[in-house]
Amino acid sequence: MGFGCQSDRSQTSLAQNQNIVRYAQGFTLQNYNDLTVVTVRNPWPEARQTYRYVLYKKGARIPDSLQQFPAIRIPIQKIVVTSTTHIPSLEMLKKVPTLIGFPQLQYISSAQVQARIARGKVAELGKNQSLNIERLITLQPEVVIGYGIDNHNPTLDNLQRSGLKVMLNGDWNEQTPLGRAEWIKFFGALYDAQEEAERIFTKIEKDYLKTKRIAARAPNAPTVMAGDVFEGQWYLPKGDSWGSLLLKEAHGNYLWSATKGTGSLALSFETVFEKAHNADLWITSGQFQTLSEMAAQNPHYRQFKAFKNQKVYSFHRKKGKNGGSLYYELAPNRPDLVLKDLVKILHPELLPSYQPYFFMPLQP
Repeated sequence: MGFGCQSDRSQTSLAQNQNIVRYAQGFTLQNYNDLTVVTVRNPWPEARQTYRYVLYKKGARIPDSLQQFPAIRIPIQKIVVTSTTHIPSLEMLKKVPTLIGFPQLQYISSAQVQARIARGKVAELGKNQSLNIERLITLQPEVVIGYGIDNHNPTLDNLQRSGLKVMLNGDWNEQTPLGRAEWIKFFGALYDAQEEAERIFTKIEKDYLKTKRIAARAPNAPTVMAGDVFEGQWYLPKGDSWGSLLLKEAHGNYLWSATKGTGSLALSFETVFEKAHNADLWITSGQFQTLSEMAAQNPHYRQFKAFKNQKVYSFHRKKGKNGGSLYYELAPNRPDLVLKDLVKILHPELLPSYQPYFFMPLQP
């Protein structure tokens, strides 16, 4: 395993500032005079290694105690990212012009990035599992932001062996909404824009917590079902997942909130129907455009109370130029918007003037 993996036993002797990361469990930032040490933990579930990187400004001296770690000069001018969830941080920090490459460009929903793609400013790099290394070497990004599903990432290892700087980003493995959103500080450090990243995140945090307090006033908690059938199985979030926690914060009674784990449950139609046929609300996976389309795929959907009452909600309407879901790209970075949407759905009287950003009721 490569791309920056080193023993975590070496500690710098320099006096350090307090870590400014408050919610995220997967990374820390330690600031010194002219450099920042980024430590990434848990980049994937049950990761056993820690990854450390040194970000330094022009003229900075990297002490001997940090020489063993990958060093990247900041502010970054040319970057490659590999997940659509990385894109919103570049947008919010106004650093989209630094993006020079991405795998599978068609999945990007951002209008700003799509405009640059149309002008030939962002290179296509193939698939994440088999990035075009020759193209990347030609582009010469100052850093490639990668992610792993497990500890087998041969493409990222090959990039580092080719002389490119690779940093792991584990935003997707965070367990809390604000923890995910706080990864904007990871990008803020790369651009020597930590104060701006802090300002942006603090605004998201403030709005999120305010909405959470509003939701707590609700006198009841409507029952909520989720997901739908895909290839013969009904997929829905486990009880410790990001989506389940957001429903709880919105003062909803998610019917599978007691299940353990952060991934998806795969259940039979009959199992879901038995538990959820009288649920008040239904949050679908986003694969359907209308209620008629749902019923055409599975007529039994009509038997659910939420379907009969037209209380089925989806984020499908927000799409990028090529049909990619804006929700999957932006929602992890903007849990304040997701929470407001859910409170509006569950308790519309609490946010009377708010217009949902992602979620809309499916029409007949």
